[in-house]
Amino acid sequence: MGPGNGTGVSEFILLGLSSRPATRRLLFPVFLAAYLVTLLGNLLITLLIRRDPRLRRAPMYFFLTHLSLADVGFTSTAAPTALGTLASGCQAVPYAACLAQNYAFIVFGVLENFLLAVMAYDRYLAVCRPLRYPALMSRGRRWGLAGAAWLLAQLHALLHTLLLARLPFPDTSQLRHFFCDLRQLLALSSGDTRPNHAAIVTEGSLAVLGPLLLVVGSYGRIVAALARLPTARGWRRALSTCGAHLAVVALFYGTVIGLFFRPAGGYSPWRDMVATLLYSTLTPLVNPFIYSLRNKEMRGALRRALGRGAAPQDA
Repeated sequence: MGPGNGTGVSEFILLGLSSRPATRRLLFPVFLAAYLVTLLGNLLITLLIRRDPRLRRAPMYFFLTHLSLADVGFTSTAAPTALGTLASGCQAVPYAACLAQNYAFIVFGVLENFLLAVMAYDRYLAVCRPLRYPALMSRGRRWGLAGAAWLLAQLHALLHTLLLARLPFPDTSQLRHFFCDLRQLLALSSGDTRPNHAAIVTEGSLAVLGPLLLVVGSYGRIVAALARLPTARGWRRALSTCGAHLAVVALFYGTVIGLFFRPAGGYSPWRDMVATLLYSTLTPLVNPFIYSLRNKEMRGALRRALGRGAAPQDA
């Protein structure tokens, strides 16, 4: 018996992405490079925003800082374990560490979900309420929205982790995954997982679809406001303001909804692992490029950081 877990398992064996040594040797440098680029890219965005007074005062970049930190935590939860399984072919994870990893993965994934919704609301205010925007998105409102996102993500993860901790598992527990994935843990358990699946469908639906509806509603109001403009100038300005966020939203929600909201009978370990790779690795990897290469403010902040531009005057 594992200590204090009420089940026969003391550790889980992660089988990783492949059992073939040649494939693992090929995938390891790819995953390592992607992980390092993700870390450096998101940390660079955070440092540039904190260093540049012009960006630091803007609500959009305040939320982008939190999104970049969420991406760092998100990819750092699973990527080191994936690299370990690719290097060794098999990795044992203690029961408590597996629950902790599952908790952290849910926290940062849901946090990104909430932050994308908050950023959509911020874009709506900037485009549709430009005169009142500074007052509506004050410093206190910004911190309140970001703090609510962090708190709700913690509560969401705590619920699913506590429901997972009550389940028994067989003595020999192998996961065909590169980290302790919730759906594979539920499929492996020998106990009653109906409360867990009910929580995923009900509370999980609210946690994902609620922010998604806020995103859709915010951009619906933006489109309605732009449709009343007589020229295309407003469309071009809104596209430059919202285009990067829309690209991240499409990538993130497309993979998350396809992964978590399927009937239990449609569960496939391999398909779930590929989908998890997409939204846990690809989304944090491309976010820095989307928000920096297509954003003249970020490019200007980078040039100033490198000493190639005039430093902005702080207010």
